[in-house]
Amino acid sequence: MLVALMLDAALGWPQNLYALVGHPVTWLGALIDAGDRRLNRAKTSNVSRRIAGVVLAGAVIALTAGIALAVSRLLPEGWAGVILTGILAWPLVAVRSLYDHVDAVAKPLAAGDLAGARGAVSMIVGRNPDLLDGAGIARAAAESLAENTSDGVVAPLFWGMLLGLPGIAAYKAINTMDSMIGHRTPRHEAFGWAAARIDDVANLVPARLTGLLFALASRHTTTALRIMRRDARSHRSPNAGWPEAAFAGALGIRLSGPRTYADRVAEEPWLNGTAPDPRPRDLVRGLALYRRAMVMLAALMALIVLPIGGP
Repeated sequence: MLVALMLDAALGWPQNLYALVGHPVTWLGALIDAGDRRLNRAKTSNVSRRIAGVVLAGAVIALTAGIALAVSRLLPEGWAGVILTGILAWPLVAVRSLYDHVDAVAKPLAAGDLAGARGAVSMIVGRNPDLLDGAGIARAAAESLAENTSDGVVAPLFWGMLLGLPGIAAYKAINTMDSMIGHRTPRHEAFGWAAARIDDVANLVPARLTGLLFALASRHTTTALRIMRRDARSHRSPNAGWPEAAFAGALGIRLSGPRTYADRVAEEPWLNGTAPDPRPRDLVRGLALYRRAMVMLAALMALIVLPIGGP
């Protein structure tokens, strides 16, 4: 997992490689979409749709973990196996792409280019970007950075460290399902119930570890820990509030709060609500905090590896 983290931090997922073989998340997305279209039938009862969603979730996780297990058993032992496992796990970690997507918002926002910043933030959040001012854009991007540090980096590495290649592959399947069908919409509220609940369980520990990581990487560790303990549970998600509240406390800004999506307004409570709205420079500071947290994460992983010795 340390090899995977270092590869992704250095290279991301190169565009020419994507053009050649695609990406495991797109493969998973195609599988989940096919299951959604085949099993999620509007004319059946909610109970039947929930059962169908459980079947799809179980099948996707079992298939993904099974393939990863079969591949891992074919790998050689020793350092060759370690390196090959890291290469195979590499596309399942999103440390570089997450940074690049948020940086693509921060740069035009800092330059006063609201149109460019709105276009970039629309790539990472679901709310209506046309209704966002500068503070709203910075808030949306900061929330995405905080939450996806858990979902896209810490959680896959956590499950990979515990269960190897099958663990990181299964987690990625779970998280991809949640992002595609784990929504409270008429089509997916029943069918995506299992995907959403499994994702909640899978992220229970990683989300809290991510919040702790942000606090430790912050120059205001005590404040970040205090805000996280006080406000995390008020978030609509059982997990996202932990990294977001720690991030807000570390930067001295407020996050969450009311937001407008394409079809509705969500009245969410604030995290660190007495602090000011984030400004463009706060998003730049947030990216710096993210970099420090990733360096700290790599260092902690290395410290875990050292007592183990060679493979």
